[in-house]
Amino acid sequence: MRTTVPVRLAAGLAGLALAVSACGLGGAEQQTPQQQSTGPAKIVFQTLQLKPTFTDYIEKTVAAFESANKDIDVEWVDIPFQGAQEKLVADAAAGKLPDVVNLNPSFAQPLEAQGVFVDLESAAADAKPLYVPGAWDAFKVRGLTGSFGFPWYLTSEVTMYNKKLFEQAGLDPDKPPATLDELYATAEKIAEKGKGDFYGLHPALENRFHTDLAKLGVPMLDESGSWAFNTPEAVAHVERLAKLYQDGAFAKDSLTQDHAKENEAYQAGKIALYPSGPNFLTIVKENAPDIAAATGVGPQITGPDGVANMSVMGLLVPKSSPNQAAAIKFAKYMTDGANQLAFAKVTTVLPSVSEALKDPYFASSDGTPEGEARKLSAAAMQNAANLTPVEYDDRVKKMVVGKVQLALQGELSAKEALDQAVEEAGQITGS
Repeated sequence: MRTTVPVRLAAGLAGLALAVSACGLGGAEQQTPQQQSTGPAKIVFQTLQLKPTFTDYIEKTVAAFESANKDIDVEWVDIPFQGAQEKLVADAAAGKLPDVVNLNPSFAQPLEAQGVFVDLESAAADAKPLYVPGAWDAFKVRGLTGSFGFPWYLTSEVTMYNKKLFEQAGLDPDKPPATLDELYATAEKIAEKGKGDFYGLHPALENRFHTDLAKLGVPMLDESGSWAFNTPEAVAHVERLAKLYQDGAFAKDSLTQDHAKENEAYQAGKIALYPSGPNFLTIVKENAPDIAAATGVGPQITGPDGVANMSVMGLLVPKSSPNQAAAIKFAKYMTDGANQLAFAKVTTVLPSVSEALKDPYFASSDGTPEGEARKLSAAAMQNAANLTPVEYDDRVKKMVVGKVQLALQGELSAKEALDQAVEEAGQITGS
């Protein structure tokens, strides 16, 4: 049975960054891998909240590695998300991080910036070409050379849509939108027909505003690391959102609602379009089988350049590991194409290895919404990137979303909202 992986976005990044800075970590030159003098090399592999759901897969994969590498013993340790942040900082400060650490880019980058992890572009240069470029680049740090994590698995989104509501609006139920322009035009037509009974779309600002800007070619920060999302293109985008809101493409009470409310609205048949992770197909099927039966699946919504968003989890090797060579060998094994493909078949994730994405499991669809979602999301990965900068933490997000909400309500102009947001983001992060 396939299992849904929970969303793994580390909270409180600012606190982590401050704690790391206070501990005075990193800054050391790349260390030469050191092996223990006698007996098998012993390494500790730490994951984030994968037990007990994935115990069978992890244990079998570790056992296969040990069988093929008699000189390496692997101890698997799994820790809960709650308290993981504090443990990570404490272990890093004490030089006692596990030999292989499972982190996402947001959680890893404050430590990467402090020089805690091995640069894999130097230590494992042969690995880089194997992975999806955007996934490998997710573990780079602005201003530093190299990359610090083996991409392990990816998650992405597709566009779920209610075919019955498409038909009621006079739209082709087999032609979902693929771009932001098409998405908004479709949402307007559906809301016009819905007359308040149903709407085209949920604004979902907390989830999509920053990634939609990136898809439109507007990065949140410029090359120097300064906030810079108040461009003319960004102003035009906010003006478009404001018009959609004022014209009724979004329900009036949806402006301040979160992703959970968006999910509820789709399951209730109140919105026709729902860009989200493929794992939500299972949730819809369990909670609203009638809506699931009417659900079609389209590609992730993109901008003019077709760049898609992805979320990445990776495996990193600290410089403090006494067995760097063994740790790197194990991390490469866990993230190779065969093992990622096996993992993807027990849960709703995508492999980060390019060849694995070409497997028939991803290259073809069995005609079900789940099969179509798998095919579409896999196809998007070669032109995908992690579009959420680590600096866009919960503090900045809350402030930015608040400014955009005021613009949609007409209390600020789009330019005023973005100018204020850029200024306040700089005050929050010091950049």
